[in-house]
Amino acid sequence: MTGSEESPSFRLAYVPGVTPSKWVRIWNERLPDVPLTLLTVSAAEVLDVLRGSDADAAFVRLPVDGTDLSAIPLYAETTVVVVPNDHVVAAVDEVTAEDLADDVVLHPLDDTLDWESPPGRPAIERPATTADAIELVAAGVGLLVVPQSIARLHHRKDLTYRPVTDAPESRVALSWPEERTTELVEDFIGIVRGRTANSSRGRAQPPAEPNAARSDKGTARRKPPVGKPAGKTPGKSPRTGSGTSQAKGAKGAKGAKRGKPRRRP
Repeated sequence: MTGSEESPSFRLAYVPGVTPSKWVRIWNERLPDVPLTLLTVSAAEVLDVLRGSDADAAFVRLPVDGTDLSAIPLYAETTVVVVPNDHVVAAVDEVTAEDLADDVVLHPLDDTLDWESPPGRPAIERPATTADAIELVAAGVGLLVVPQSIARLHHRKDLTYRPVTDAPESRVALSWPEERTTELVEDFIGIVRGRTANSSRGRAQPPAEPNAARSDKGTARRKPPVGKPAGKTPGKSPRTGSGTSQAKGAKGAKGAKRGKPRRRP
């Protein structure tokens, strides 16, 4: 693992729909001296950005191709269909892929959903981007199935969306080049996984106190103060009571008056 001195700043890329603000806030609190730069990258380009050393880590959509990139899955998103407000789908709470069979469903080139067979009827031409597909949905050309965060990102007043219950989910992950797992990358992994500042992987922890030292401290606490005996209080007796009473009794016996001597006849 290389040292963080090789990367005076941390570059974090993320695909559209991902909101990294909460993790960035924690980073700024824990590592205020290491600036974090955010890069918005399309889903189709983000892996090339990582491999080209233009970012230290990135929030991506799975799957991640190749063995040179590490990835930690974070969460899965609900998949929705984007429709015009006056479309029949807008009148229901959710739909299935079969419900879209008679509609033209747009499949943009940057689509990240892992479809075995996309629903609906295919368009004559695939839109280049999701943003282009949104414009076509607004024009009444077709519908669009995307992760919910993407639908929110491209929100328009004339469009709405509904969950597709049997569509594949989009999974978001943190990814980085395996050979460039720096200390800063380890720090960010710890933040994303919810580790506390003291348990961040890759940072040196204070050495544990030796057992002998702890034992000595415990012995020191058990030793009585200097000048004070460690046993029972002197003079105390469970049978005779206090030592003071015993002393008085002994004194009285010693000082008792003797009888007068007898006179000789």
